[in-house]
Amino acid sequence: MLPMRLTNISQVNVLISLCLLYSFFIYGPLGCTTIQAKPSFAVGQIYHVSDQTLLTVEELTPHLLSADVIFLGEEHYTPSHLDAAQSILSTLLKHKRQPSLAMEMFSWDAQPALDHFIHQPGSGLKQLVEESHWKKNWGGEFADYQSLVTFAQSNQLNLLAMNPPRPLVRLVATQGLAKALADPEMGKWPIGKLVTDDPEYESLIFEQIESCHAGLPDHVYRRIFEASIFRDEGMAHIIRSYLNHKSPSEGPLVSYTGGGHIQYHIPIPKRVKRMPTPIKMVTIYLVAWDPSKEKEVRAELENGIADYLWLTPLGPKGIQARCG
Repeated sequence: MLPMRLTNISQVNVLISLCLLYSFFIYGPLGCTTIQAKPSFAVGQIYHVSDQTLLTVEELTPHLLSADVIFLGEEHYTPSHLDAAQSILSTLLKHKRQPSLAMEMFSWDAQPALDHFIHQPGSGLKQLVEESHWKKNWGGEFADYQSLVTFAQSNQLNLLAMNPPRPLVRLVATQGLAKALADPEMGKWPIGKLVTDDPEYESLIFEQIESCHAGLPDHVYRRIFEASIFRDEGMAHIIRSYLNHKSPSEGPLVSYTGGGHIQYHIPIPKRVKRMPTPIKMVTIYLVAWDPSKEKEVRAELENGIADYLWLTPLGPKGIQARCG
């Protein structure tokens, strides 16, 4: 069919009006030629999630400097995520904001060894691995996190152990939270208040547990869920304690955990917010970029996975499994 010939101004105005009306209903109030394109992802991009705009590290810096806590959500064993953490710590140091670093990979019983390693000249990595009970609690290769630990030592950063010891987590997972809390071993540690009634958290975590462990009995799902609560509450307790006792000269705490512990501001950040005073938080979700993740990353942006989403290079182990 040949295109319609417009013979007068009225016809032109009618067509423009129809175009605008169609655009409003289909795309929202954007106009005929201003439809926003979907972002094209690439390594090195940092997205402000709420409006999906790109930032440079320099543009991110003011938000880091004003924060009390910076939550970094990593993919385990990914070197580029350690590099991102060191970049953020270096930025804080450059601007005279002396940070502390808290790591999920160390458990509470590692704290004396971490203090010795950071503050005693000549402390070695081999001694740290042994005295921090690394193999018992985390179990992966220490070399995968060594660069971040040595960065903390070189810059004399307080290094905090975040995770409850693995035997305590296992106790909850096998016996249930109520019975485990009555165990004498629990009394040795500052567990703090455990909030178990949180429908938002329960919906998020149960969906992931069932996805990763299909076909288990309901009571087993419940115990795994309670172990998840125990870990997230335990790590939030370490952050709250730091914020309650830090001096005015100390900068923000940089929390380095798996991304699942900060997603949608729920697992740890929401628990830290229970403090009586307002806390300025920044959450940064680190993603080792691969084109096969495009659908997943778009969904994370649209659903508000964090304040910022940072795309980094894949590590030598490739794409990490979601269920570990």
